[in-house]
Amino acid sequence: MSDKNRFSDSSAKSYSQALYELAFEEKNLNHVEKNVISLLRLISQSEDFNSLIKDPTNKQENQLNVINIIFEKFNLNNLLKKFLNFLVIKRRFFYLEKILKDFIMICSKNRGEISAKLTVAKELSENQINRIKNDLSQDFGSDVKLNYNYDPGLIGGLIMQIESVMIDTSIKNKLQKIENKMIEA
Repeated sequence: MSDKNRFSDSSAKSYSQALYELAFEEKNLNHVEKNVISLLRLISQSEDFNSLIKDPTNKQENQLNVINIIFEKFNLNNLLKKFLNFLVIKRRFFYLEKILKDFIMICSKNRGEISAKLTVAKELSENQINRIKNDLSQDFGSDVKLNYNYDPGLIGGLIMQIESVMIDTSIKNKLQKIENKMIEA
C-alpha cells in the first residue's frame, strides 16, 4: 500500500472518529447517523453530487453552496453541516464517502453490532434472510448487521464473511480450485 493510501485511510478514520465523538457529546448520535445514511444514499445515487465531492477542480464556494442547499432542503443536522463545511475548507471533502462509511462502522461497532456479508447463488426471501440474521445474532450473542447479495455467478453455494472470517462454499470457488490444480499439474 502506498504512503498516500495509508495517509488517506488514517485521515478518514480520524475524521470519522471526530464526528462520532462530537455527535456523542451533543447527544445527537442517532440523528447524525440517520443523516449520514441519507448522505451516503445521495452520493451513490447522484452523479452530480459525487462529482462535486471528488472533482478537485470544483471551487470551495460551490461545494459550500451545495452543502447549504442540501441541508436547508432536507433539514439535516447542523453539526453535520458544520463538519462538511470544515472538510471543504480543509480540502478533505474528497474523503467524504470514506469518512461517512467509517462513521457508520464506528456507530455500529459501539452498539455492539457485528457486520456480516452473505452472498448466495440463489435468491432468498426476506423471511429467510431474517432467519439467517437471527441465527447469527444468537450464535454470536450480538446484533448482526447482515449485508445480503444475490450473485448467480456463484453457480451454487454461498460466501459468508463475518468480521474478518470468510467461508466460501460456492461452486465457482471449487471450480477455480480444480482449475488451479490442473494448471499446476
